[in-house]
Order: sequence, then C-alpha cells, then structure tokens
Amino acid sequence: MDEVLADYESAAVDEKLRGALHFLASLDPSRALAAGVSRQALHDAADVQAGFELITRFADAIGARPHSEAGLTREQAIAHEGRFYDEGYA
Repeated sequence: MDEVLADYESAAVDEKLRGALHFLASLDPSRALAAGVSRQALHDAADVQAGFELITRFADAIGARPHSEAGLTREQAIAHEGRFYDEGYA
C-alpha cells in the first residue's frame, strides 16, 4: 500500500489497477479502458472517490482530527468508538 501511495505509476500493481488509479487522478478513462477496466468499474471507482472526498471535506469543515493526532492508540480509538455502538450518537 505504501508503494502505491508513494507512486502508483511505478508500484508493483496490475495494469488494470494502475489504469483505474490514473483515471481517478486525471479523469481520463482512456488508459484504464485500454487496460481492460470496464466503464461500470470506472463509474464505481468515481463514486467511491466522491464519497471519500465528501467525508474528508465534512471532517475538515467541523475540525475533526484522526485519533492518532489526538494521541490515542488503535485500541483506545476502537474502545472510544465502541460507545457509539452501545449508546448511539445522541
């Protein structure tokens, strides 16, 4: 994963994935389609990216920070979020 995040162009991944990532970075579908990615797969990938973009913008707007920035360990973060399952958001 770190390799893909650093540079998907040189990462050791399948050409279909590289094409899809290029599409998400450029919105040019030609390379992904040439690699055999379907139009539906590109549509699905764009939907997922849009969802993450929306969540990120909302989190930025309300000043949300990752638990790691607040100094919580993974276990502490999981325990903290578990209360929402037990008690709800209200």
